[in-house]
Amino acid sequence: MTRARRTAVLALAALLLAGAAGCGSDGAKPPGPSPTPSPSASRTPTGLPSPTDRSPHGVLLSAQLAMDTARRAGYSARFGEDSFSGVLFWAPKTVLRLKRPGSSEQLVILDTTAYRGGDPATAERNAGRHWEKYAAQGGARDIPYGALVDRLNPMVALTAAVAAERPQLIGEETIAEVTVQHYRVTLSSERYAAAQTQLPTARQDALRAGLGSAEVTLDLWLDDKDQLVRLVRAGGQGKDTVTYQDWGGALSVQAPDAADTADMGGAALPPLAS
Repeated sequence: MTRARRTAVLALAALLLAGAAGCGSDGAKPPGPSPTPSPSASRTPTGLPSPTDRSPHGVLLSAQLAMDTARRAGYSARFGEDSFSGVLFWAPKTVLRLKRPGSSEQLVILDTTAYRGGDPATAERNAGRHWEKYAAQGGARDIPYGALVDRLNPMVALTAAVAAERPQLIGEETIAEVTVQHYRVTLSSERYAAAQTQLPTARQDALRAGLGSAEVTLDLWLDDKDQLVRLVRAGGQGKDTVTYQDWGGALSVQAPDAADTADMGGAALPPLAS
């Protein structure tokens, strides 16, 4: 091959290689490198659980959503030496029924009104009427015995748990033949109360005062649907244990018969004796 012919062949080969590098199999240019997503584009919105996030924090967010959806449950509780059971609605309005074992007296809360009694002693005080009716003493968002309700309300506990740093998965356990996952968080009483932005300021303050200055430890047991089965809270107010069941079930709480009720007007709420 002559020198001139060899030079021409080499030039043609270089031209063909350049064309192949600039085109795909369909003649289009290959895509460039993908842009790096901004932090805001990949961040899960605060307060919304991701179905794929099974970290302790992600599971607690899912539990918060599950209980918000349920809106009600049956419960049994032990606060120190005091034990009782009943039904609690935490949305859209507050409804509570409470009864202690071995006692015929009951407490019923229907949003801003409380009824106490249902027992012979109450009827004896009120000319045969078995119930006493009390109105809330605070503002428009107040409910009778709000401190008690907030200690029982699973949404209050889960809101605090979601606000805590470094939640821990303790492990798998069994409660009443149900397999549950045990989680634990620790946080200050200040942070516990401050997380409750759904509560009026007076109830946040009451919660803070009740929890005291010590740290609060929350142990939470969740079933396979992330529903809260049991809550144990240890802090300045002692130890609370609440077990929940029948989440979102066909539960009902009715006001007592008006003819069997003595209206106490603006009388102060009597203390909750254990």
